[in-house]
Amino acid sequence: MRIITVLLAVAAVATGCAGTTLQEEAASVEQLRVRVEEELPHDNEAFTQGLELRDGILYEGTGLVGRSTLRAGPPGERPELTAELPRPLFGEGITVVGDRVWQLTWQSGLAIEWDREALTERRRVPYQGEGWGLCHQPEAGRLVMSDGSARLTFRDPRTFAVLGSVTVRADGREYDQLNELECVGGQIYANVWRSDRILRIDPADGSVTAEIDASGLLTAAERDSADVLNGIAAVPGSDQFLLTGKLWPKMFRVTLVPADG
Repeated sequence: MRIITVLLAVAAVATGCAGTTLQEEAASVEQLRVRVEEELPHDNEAFTQGLELRDGILYEGTGLVGRSTLRAGPPGERPELTAELPRPLFGEGITVVGDRVWQLTWQSGLAIEWDREALTERRRVPYQGEGWGLCHQPEAGRLVMSDGSARLTFRDPRTFAVLGSVTVRADGREYDQLNELECVGGQIYANVWRSDRILRIDPADGSVTAEIDASGLLTAAERDSADVLNGIAAVPGSDQFLLTGKLWPKMFRVTLVPADG
């Protein structure tokens, strides 16, 4: 009888510890929303796949076979430079690395390295699997790539070789459909495909540290002719972001604020 009592007590303690851990884990995922600071025009024919702002120039990668491009120009204005991807390439995520821009392709297994100033192609590097989102962590000396799963893959910014990976999870479950990425201050922001949610992720262990509600940016009429949210660009020197989506007529400069604020 004493043995049974002890075992039950141990089980109760273990259950209580596990419950506390889950509660703490759930509480650690901060809930945020976007507050619109400014609306900017956006090309409603651009099937946006990647967005990045560097030195006042907005770099945008677009998709669809026969319509894929890499563009560069001031935010809210017509691109000053546009490079077209030949068929059958379907452009995906982009990121700026020094004087270059890397651009993924969806199912062709090729990463294209562009000259940042002229948007002329330098080379193509093969990789395995699909390409979705891409961002650069200069402080860690690596690229971060998504492929639509719950896995983020780290790659060498010069050779594109795989350096490692991490699985994104929180509350005991994995978060898949990770798409467009933005690396900011040691954290990764990831658009969740087919949703108005953005996740903030700690790349050290893949834990989700915040969920961001970006719904309500377009009107119901604008939604009818637009596709999903898919474009995250941090505004350097601020706590703001530029957000847009596939075939969206607008781009939004936003600040992240508490969801209940």
